[in-house]
Amino acid sequence: MKKGNKYGVHRVIEPKGVMPQPAWKIDHKMEIYDNEILIDVQTLNIDSASFTQIKDETGGDQTKIKARMQEIVAERGKHHNPVTGSGGMLIGTVEQIGPALAARDLKVGDRIATLVSLSLTPLRIDRIKEVRKEIDQVDIEGKAILFESGIYAKLPDDMEDTLALAVLDVAGAAAQTARLVKPGDTVLIIGAGGKSGLLCLHEAKKRAGVTGKVIAMGHSDRSCQRARELGLADVVIQGDATKPIEVLEMIEEVTAGELVDLVINNVNIPDTEMASILATKDGGKIYFFSMATSFTKAALGAEGVGKDVEMIVGNGYARGHADISLEILRENELLREIFTRLYT
Repeated sequence: MKKGNKYGVHRVIEPKGVMPQPAWKIDHKMEIYDNEILIDVQTLNIDSASFTQIKDETGGDQTKIKARMQEIVAERGKHHNPVTGSGGMLIGTVEQIGPALAARDLKVGDRIATLVSLSLTPLRIDRIKEVRKEIDQVDIEGKAILFESGIYAKLPDDMEDTLALAVLDVAGAAAQTARLVKPGDTVLIIGAGGKSGLLCLHEAKKRAGVTGKVIAMGHSDRSCQRARELGLADVVIQGDATKPIEVLEMIEEVTAGELVDLVINNVNIPDTEMASILATKDGGKIYFFSMATSFTKAALGAEGVGKDVEMIVGNGYARGHADISLEILRENELLREIFTRLYT
């Protein structure tokens, strides 16, 4: 059995010398190296920005969605959307473990969710069985490889797989919110009625406390209704985050002109950078969890309006993020009910 690189660079085909994530094409043959894990894949949870783009490109036609996904994987060796640059994650069953990883707390037959992006994961799709457009999940027959550096979570026994997958897909957002929100903060969550937004609402309210203020912003009636139903936002506003001046005016109104200490941006569409920046007070912070974010637009946009704000890249990994996010559903029965209704 061949010896592999910890970070999977032995799988890179084009261009040579780069890491698997930015690579254009990687090797997705399913014969494992000594430090890889072979997974029998059950479900792909496609990144929201990526799935939205694919649905728009194909007009929402299921046959065309399947064909486009298979085309991406055949061309690149991974599900790495060439437009959005993002991937997603998967759940499946451990089929084989390389001998160099024998000491891990993992065995053949364990059911796991990968916590690294599909944009760097060698993937083979043999057949797409079902596309669930409303929740960005796709059931397949196929295989995947997890590198030695790849992180994963064993699927919990106390919730359905599709529910756990929905939560783990955005686990980084809630964990980073828990880190960033301080008691007394005024926090704006853009995209608050979506998957990551609802989890962030829980953590933001928990951390900001009674002296803080949590503002939930959604675009659609349904999104705002979900945020209201959860009952954790002090204020729910409806608006278009691609219209920064309109958002600024709404935030000025609900904060008496003070603006917010922290923005958590969870939306899955482009051009919401300036709304986030204008809503934030000087010295405040913005966490761009959205993979639709242009960091060029964010950096130059903040400079252009003279805003001294700290902008944080939405790293999907934070130590303990899987446990934190799953525990949220155990803590908050109403949130679990909403997630169960939406994602199972």
